[in-house]
Amino acid sequence: MQIDSLWRYPIKGLSAEPLTFADLTKGHGFTFDRAYAVTDGSFKFDRKQPEPMPKTRFLMLAKYERLALLKTRMDAETREVTIENVGASRSFALGDEDGRSDLAAFLTAFIGAALPGTAEIVSADGHQFTDVSVHSSELMRSISLINLATVRDLERHVGRDLASLRFRANVYFDGADAWSELDWIGKYLRCGDVLLRVVRRTRRCPATSVNLVDGTRDINLPKAIHDYKNHNDCGVYAEVLSDGRLELGAHIELAVVS
Repeated sequence: MQIDSLWRYPIKGLSAEPLTFADLTKGHGFTFDRAYAVTDGSFKFDRKQPEPMPKTRFLMLAKYERLALLKTRMDAETREVTIENVGASRSFALGDEDGRSDLAAFLTAFIGAALPGTAEIVSADGHQFTDVSVHSSELMRSISLINLATVRDLERHVGRDLASLRFRANVYFDGADAWSELDWIGKYLRCGDVLLRVVRRTRRCPATSVNLVDGTRDINLPKAIHDYKNHNDCGVYAEVLSDGRLELGAHIELAVVS
């Protein structure tokens, strides 16, 4: 098995950024992965005491599929995010209160939906807005993996191509049997020089039904998975147990840890 691609999602619900490598530290996920989120205005976020909230309280693809039309990139040094859509480009400074307010207003106008309150761009030191943050702080800092053989098998079942990025994982790997990763819970993986422990299956939500090219829901993918496998799982989460670097092409193997 080997790593095929690496991705992070600086703003929850917005587009992915490709990486050539990821330096990890024990107990932490990808740097700048889900470091920011956009609330739907239904609660007040306390950056000094961040409380994990269900993903339905944020702007995200499962509810607002038009977000898929926005292609974003973030400068990690300046914290400036650039958004492109239909040839137009705008930049927003996430380190500036006015910049965050402008971005929240832009996204609210773009999705064209009534929200419970005023959207806000939020962040907090050490906090990641991962879907599993509501379960534990350890899971919040885990990384997600997708087996490309599983994606190909699912494509054969539904009879159409499925962009693997629908699954919004950090690590995409190849060389394992389709669906075999779902049996790795509690097992260890050696990825390059990083040790991981697989801790949870990834239950798929309606976000995977969104076509990332045209921003429409073109298939009910959770239902397709359930009809095929009698569960809604595709992919796994893993805790980072050691410092190290993940790189494209790095070898992955199941490991025995005493």
